[in-house]
Amino acid sequence: MMQHVADEEMLRNAMGDDEMEQMMQPPDIEASREHPLWPKIQAALREVYDPEIPVNIYELGLIYKVDIAAETNKIYVEMTLTSPACPVAGEMPGMVENAIRTVQDVGDVAVDIIWDPPWDPSKMAETAKLQLNMF
Repeated sequence: MMQHVADEEMLRNAMGDDEMEQMMQPPDIEASREHPLWPKIQAALREVYDPEIPVNIYELGLIYKVDIAAETNKIYVEMTLTSPACPVAGEMPGMVENAIRTVQDVGDVAVDIIWDPPWDPSKMAETAKLQLNMF
């Protein structure tokens, strides 16, 4: 199991809120950022953790796409896992769906696991790399 070398509070104190928020963004996510629900959905995704890695799945770069339908607020998520042999592969889509459903005014939610492109550490946000000492 991986260990934290720095936690979010430590990083936020060192960098400040604005810089921290920029560093918390994974480089390759496709999202409906202009939709008013996006900030709440993003926050909900940050509450879901891979049980073997002490960083949330959003900053790990496991979320590839979040599409929010303009009129219906229907959410479609494409995500991956760090490995096809992940012990929670069958549970992770439900964990993501349940987290998103906590956001008020969300419509239907669908989560698909995809394997292409495969995940690698370059997909992680800078904060995740710092927290795991992987920079």
